Amino acid sequence: MNKLTKVGLSALCGSLAATAVNAGSMSVSGGATVTWTSLGTQETGNPLGMDSGLTFKGEGELDGGQTFSVSLVDTDKSTWSSSNITLNTNSGGTFILSSAEGGQGIGGYDDNMPRAYEEVWDTAVSTNVNLQKGVGSSTNISWTSPEVMGSKVQIAYAPDNDGAQNVNKAVSGAASNHFGSGWDIVLDLGSGSQWDSGGFNLIVGGSETKVAKSKVGGRKAFEHDHQEAVVGLTLTLGPVQLGGQVSAERIPNQTPDGIEAYGNKSWGLAFNVNDDLSVSYSQTRHVQLKAKKQSWALASDATLKSIQGNEYTPKSWMRGDSIQASWTVGGIGLSYAQTNYDNTAYTYDSKAPLESKILAVSLAF
Repeated sequence: MNKLTKVGLSALCGSLAATAVNAGSMSVSGGATVTWTSLGTQETGNPLGMDSGLTFKGEGELDGGQTFSVSLVDTDKSTWSSSNITLNTNSGGTFILSSAEGGQGIGGYDDNMPRAYEEVWDTAVSTNVNLQKGVGSSTNISWTSPEVMGSKVQIAYAPDNDGAQNVNKAVSGAASNHFGSGWDIVLDLGSGSQWDSGGFNLIVGGSETKVAKSKVGGRKAFEHDHQEAVVGLTLTLGPVQLGGQVSAERIPNQTPDGIEAYGNKSWGLAFNVNDDLSVSYSQTRHVQLKAKKQSWALASDATLKSIQGNEYTPKSWMRGDSIQASWTVGGIGLSYAQTNYDNTAYTYDSKAPLESKILAVSLAF
């Protein structure tokens, strides 16, 4: 990492300026990745790709030893990606104002299964996978408790969980005006030394976002709030790590033949051959559930008669697995993934399998 020298920080309010007593520091880190990708039966075209990014991080200290930091991520082709402002207290936990990170609340646990390189669904195969994000995709504020025996609690809140990221003195307006405030809570229970050469990590999280109970054509368009949940467990024994995870999402959309719910489950097995080389196998399955709503007709006696019950359609699913390897030496990393997926669009027909192969070379600085 290349670090800039210390820079004095100042705050400006109107015409008054005050220089901070303690100087802060600013550091810049980054990386670049070159990939060669093959899509099997799909047309690949030019397989060469690249990605680069910079992370700017400023750090400082308050009276009493409490610290704060500001992070700004600048991704490929100089596109702003995400930022946060963090306050680390001495004994009251950590407070974060997060914008576009997606990692606060249950969004930081969408798929934490062991792997050598990437998630199964993030290996160049285009999918319609719906992952549980809670308030993580909206500008939110979170609190993480101090760790006790490796365990912690995190609570995240978005005043309007509309997926918008606001700049200074801006509001999101009617970005998604049927969504209201949202709350996430996650219990992250860990044990770093329960076994001589390993431990476990259990995460349990839930999210609820208020939804406007509007009506369309005299019928409620949304009958309940937006709810999400996730449970995952990883076990570590020496160089081997094994984990499984399930998550679910209850959709408030109650229109005819609308989507009722999504579900995901995944598991992974990783083996660290040595400090530089790791290999893994991961598998994931995603389910989409639709429902046929009740339809009504005017009977001969002028009363409403149900002509169709509340019958659920068969589950539509997609499934993928991935074999991966990763090798690092110094600031250079070499990764490989071979992935196969079935039914990537949640369809009932045309379930042609898709596959990808990725070879990536990454540089860190």
